[in-house]
Parts: sequence; structure tokens; C-alpha cells
Amino acid sequence: MRKNILIIGGTGIVGKVILRILKGRNSDYKVFVGSRHAGKNGSTLVVDVNNPETFNAILEHNIDMIVMCTKDRDNEILQFAIQNGLDYLDITKPTPDLTAAYNFAKANKLKINSRIVFASGWMGGIVSSLVNHIEPDSAKIQETNLYIYYSIRDLAGKSSAHFLAENVCKPFVIYENDSSKNVKHFSDSQNFNFSFGIGKRQVYNLDVPDLFILNQIEKIPTVSVKMTYNSKVVTRLMGYLQSLKVFNIMSLKERQLLFGSSGKGDQAVFEVVIKTQYKTKRISLQSTKGQAELTAFSAVLHIEKLLSEKVADGIYFSHQIHSSEEIYEELTGYNTINVKIS
Repeated sequence: MRKNILIIGGTGIVGKVILRILKGRNSDYKVFVGSRHAGKNGSTLVVDVNNPETFNAILEHNIDMIVMCTKDRDNEILQFAIQNGLDYLDITKPTPDLTAAYNFAKANKLKINSRIVFASGWMGGIVSSLVNHIEPDSAKIQETNLYIYYSIRDLAGKSSAHFLAENVCKPFVIYENDSSKNVKHFSDSQNFNFSFGIGKRQVYNLDVPDLFILNQIEKIPTVSVKMTYNSKVVTRLMGYLQSLKVFNIMSLKERQLLFGSSGKGDQAVFEVVIKTQYKTKRISLQSTKGQAELTAFSAVLHIEKLLSEKVADGIYFSHQIHSSEEIYEELTGYNTINVKIS
């Protein structure tokens, strides 16, 4: 069994949690951390995604699997993994970067003799697995809507905040009856009644990779994603700023300050509503320790699956390497995760 794992970005918020969970569940794995700066012990490798000359350290330490917890917009690490036959798992890419990386991998498909896995969907790419769990026949699904409760008190990294700061003024695509529709973040308000005592909240459009994955990969005709903040005031404010085009006159630095706040920890909740011709089904998930814990745990499940050697070489989205029952059982068995189906 191959066990040498490199977590690039392992000094970040999610990376540290992956290390904790992975070592707690798999003490026999050899785990290295990739960072731009040298560490105090031999488990830290100097690997800078913007400097391919540092990548030799990956081969020198016989790394078998690379886990990406930091941005690699130019796909330098992805290209290196393909060239050297290394397993690759990415949990960080926003929709534009994910589609570019997926297209790059497909263009190099004949060169791939490892497992290339994209797990950049919401909270480590588990939404599609949950969709498949409550409706195994995807051909029956006419519509899937993801609703996200995002707490500004939660411990969060900079990547998602910077993505919003960079893209809040730009349109993105949702899907209606297999036709793409351009929308903007914090537009098209509606009310949604969240579980776990949260109650009715105003929700707005949000761009996450599940839009692409559920429509283009799973072939679900209508897909949307909407979110709310834990603060009703903040949620309404974002809608006003978008409708009045205030974001357009703000500098990037000002938008980064607006979206970049991070707390000390709070719950994370998301809900998936699936509509078929005859039924509406709903699955609700709460991570009491927040989004970093849930994302990291999802990533660990993907790592363990790949190291089980049961996945053939090729290009995958994370839900394609598991059975949906496996993911559901792991999630419901984790002590800080609650799941409801209705």
C-alpha cells in the first residue's frame, strides 16, 4: 500500500485539520507538509506552487499522493503529478479554476497513469454523493438546489473570501432546463427554511463548483446554489450592495476586507433539495465544528479511498470514487456531523 502523502498548504486552516484527522485515523501513513517556507522538522518540504524548481523535493521524498489545500491557478502541480504518475487530490478550486483544470486533465488523458481527483465541490465535494444517496437514479432528478448557511463567526481561510472579492461583480452560470443563465452573487433573493433551529432565512445566489458538477457531469437539468449568512443584517446588506452596484466602485482591497473576516468557530450547515417528477427530497447536514472540520474530514475520506488501491487510474470527481452509501455512513458516524433526510 502506498502511504507517502504530501499536503500542499498543510500549514493553512483546512490543511492543519486534515493532518489532525488523517493522523488520528491512520497512524501508519507518512504525511509531509508542503510549504513555501522551511519547517522545523523533516516532514516539511519547501514546495512553492509558483516555483516549479521546488518540485524536485516531491520526487526526492518518494511522494505517492499530492493533496492540494492551496491555490494552484496555473495548474503547475497538476501538470507535475500527471508527468510523474502521482495521485492528485484538489479541494480548493473555485468553479472557473476547476473547469480549466478538468479540461487540462482531459486533454492529457492518454498520459495519465495515476488517479486525478477533483474534490472542489462544497465542503470537500460531498454534495453529489449525498444527492446520489437520496436519489440513486440521477436520470429521475429534474432539479437540485443547494442552500448554504455560512457563519461569519466560523473559522475560515482566505481563499473563499478572496474568490468572492475578485468575482462578486462578475456573472456566473446557473442552469435551468439545461440552459445556462448568467447571474451574479447576492442576487435573486428568496426565502428558505433551514433545519437545525436556524429557521427561515433570505438566501442569494452563490457560485460553487457543484453547479458545474451536477449539471455538466451528473446531467441534472436545473441546478442552483444559494446562501445566507448567520447575520440577517449582513445578508440583506450584501443584497443591497449588489443591487445598488456598490461592489463595482469598491477596490479589490476593500472587497477583500469586506469578505475576509474570520471568527473562532461556529456551525456550518447546508441543505440539498432534490426534485423528481413525483417527489421532493431533502437532505440536511450540520457540522457543529464548522466548515474546516467538514471539508477536512471529506478530504480524508477521499485520501483513504485512494490509498485503498480500489480506484483505477483516471480522472474523477470525488463522488465518483466512492459509493454514496460509504460517504453517508462515514458522515453519520462522525461525532460532530448531523444528517437529516426528509
